[in-house]
Amino acid sequence: MKFQKVASLSFISESEEYMTKETLIDTVMQVAEAESRPQTKAVVDAVFESITKTLSRGEDVAITGFGTFSVAKYAARMGVNPKTGERIQIAASTRPKFKAGKSLKDAVK
Repeated sequence: MKFQKVASLSFISESEEYMTKETLIDTVMQVAEAESRPQTKAVVDAVFESITKTLSRGEDVAITGFGTFSVAKYAARMGVNPKTGERIQIAASTRPKFKAGKSLKDAVK
């Protein structure tokens, strides 16, 4: 596969409000000039799986210029059921978190 720098990616059609996984696969396939869609899908799936597995071990994933995926731990706390006003106990949890890198922030401006 050959990779080329692309100044602007506008592969999302006017009717779509967001990029889906299928659109992402098509975009990567075009930009990388990949030979087959199944091969490209396998690569995209492998990237997502690697990020997921690393986060599940409690480790961070830092992608220079893009951002950092990390794990945030939230303590148990009291909350309020909005329907009934009843106070409820919210259990402690661990959730994924993402912090955008400078290049991503600049591109979105």
